[in-house]
Amino acid sequence: MLKLLNLLKDGRFHSGEELGAALGVSRSAVWKQLQSLQSECSLTIHKVRGRGYQLSAPLQLLDPQAIGGHDQAPQWPVFVYETIDSTNAEALRLVGQGRSAPFLVVAESQTAGRGRRGRQWVSPFAENLYYSLVLRVDGGMRQLEGLSLVVGLAVMRSLQALGVRGIGLKWPNDVLVGDQKIAGILLELIGDPADICHVVMGIGINVNMQANTEVDQLWTSVKRETGKGVDRNHLVAILSRQLGQELERHRRHGFAVFREEWEQAHAWQNREASLIAGSTRVDGTVRGIDAQGALRLEIDGIEKSFSGGELSLRLRDDS
Repeated sequence: MLKLLNLLKDGRFHSGEELGAALGVSRSAVWKQLQSLQSECSLTIHKVRGRGYQLSAPLQLLDPQAIGGHDQAPQWPVFVYETIDSTNAEALRLVGQGRSAPFLVVAESQTAGRGRRGRQWVSPFAENLYYSLVLRVDGGMRQLEGLSLVVGLAVMRSLQALGVRGIGLKWPNDVLVGDQKIAGILLELIGDPADICHVVMGIGINVNMQANTEVDQLWTSVKRETGKGVDRNHLVAILSRQLGQELERHRRHGFAVFREEWEQAHAWQNREASLIAGSTRVDGTVRGIDAQGALRLEIDGIEKSFSGGELSLRLRDDS
């Protein structure tokens, strides 16, 4: 179906005969593919007698050549998928098959996109960015300290470069505009974290999404914030360049050098919040992060540090 999408993406009318000739199939086969596109990708396709078929709006698809053609974009291999269960899941499969890192997996849509703690990541077709970067990590746990926070800084700076204002970071892996989520991060490991492993940095960014009733929390998008549509290939290049720079700094110096700048961007600094782990809840005041990226929470006048993939931080109603 990707070939058919590329024929239709200009938003102009194309006759069934023209499409069939380009695809080497009959007009009835073209109609079946069009129906599949509408149902599987939630695209609106207009059919007008005498003119043919037209997408309701022009569509810009992800393209490895367009991504690599941007200035200073890292020359990582890029795997682009039309529809996939999850870019993180595919990245892990490719590592298991022996694919050499670094490499990048992106997709137009996900059928089982994942956030932290098993949550669904809503993934409409060709609107947002579903991005998983794989790196090989040598040297044990020090190379992983605060890594999700470093990725958050890279995402924030990439969105600022596109004109998004008022961005803040929420510990440990959300990017916000005000109280609305614009991006999320999910890191997954495969291998031995004490020696040699691979880390998959999954990033979901709301890019051109304008409306969606499936998202169960406050959200916004780059287009909502700037009023302009975004070339997602350009965003992939910007994000990859920013990640490359920040990850190299992290590799050389560890997380401690990022601590102050991350705290300056922390949306909930000095706010009253609840830290939740399963059925356990701890209330306190957010005081920042430590040199390893753990959350510093003041509880009854005593400051404690918390870290762990299953922790969730929420603002208290009285904050």
